[in-house]
Amino acid sequence: MEPNHIYQYSLLNALMDGVSETGIPVSKLLTKGNQGLGTFARMNGELLFLDEKVYQLQAEGNVREAGEGDQIPFAVTTNFVPQQTRKVTLPSKSALDSTLQTFAPHAKNLFLTYRITGLFTHLKCRTVRGQTYVHQPLSELGASQSVEEYHDVRGTIIGFRTPGNWQGFGVAGGHAHFIDEGRGVGGHVLELSAEGEEVEVGMAVVRDVHVELPGSEEFNEAGLSTDDEGVRKVEG
Repeated sequence: MEPNHIYQYSLLNALMDGVSETGIPVSKLLTKGNQGLGTFARMNGELLFLDEKVYQLQAEGNVREAGEGDQIPFAVTTNFVPQQTRKVTLPSKSALDSTLQTFAPHAKNLFLTYRITGLFTHLKCRTVRGQTYVHQPLSELGASQSVEEYHDVRGTIIGFRTPGNWQGFGVAGGHAHFIDEGRGVGGHVLELSAEGEEVEVGMAVVRDVHVELPGSEEFNEAGLSTDDEGVRKVEG
């Protein structure tokens, strides 16, 4: 992968329609960069790809290193090379949005990818527990998701910001996953703060996006309509 090109497998709309039985193996994802997000077969937990390892962020905040054969029905990755790096204070998740805006004020319709490292004073994270029946939509999984809160924890947040008009391709706006320094807890970031503590934020603008679509019957029979309300509900 060239620096700061995005590779994406499948579409968010496919997850919203419950398309998640199979995908690409972890071994393939490992060739697609050095950081990324996604989920696993049947949406069993959150995926975080960081520096040659893929982690499954499970319910109750547990973490396991994924096996090379584990199936990934959706993922977005990049070979991250920061174009700018700053130390900042983040009193809230909305402050992160503002910080990214100051990094790249003229990139509203472009993708951004970022990595945040340091001490977080508060994090609220969720993990989905997985489908209970075939093709259960992602919007339903939010009702039984596991939500955990962490305080004064060191770790890394991997994130992507997708332009608003790409909703359904990915999550329009910010999408970020966290893992702690000891690789023991993590999840999809709902709330964050690093108030009074400086964290390091590296960011890059992305203009090149490479998409691989599934060829399965499951994918080709899906409606793939964009459910804005459902996305907002489950992605926070």
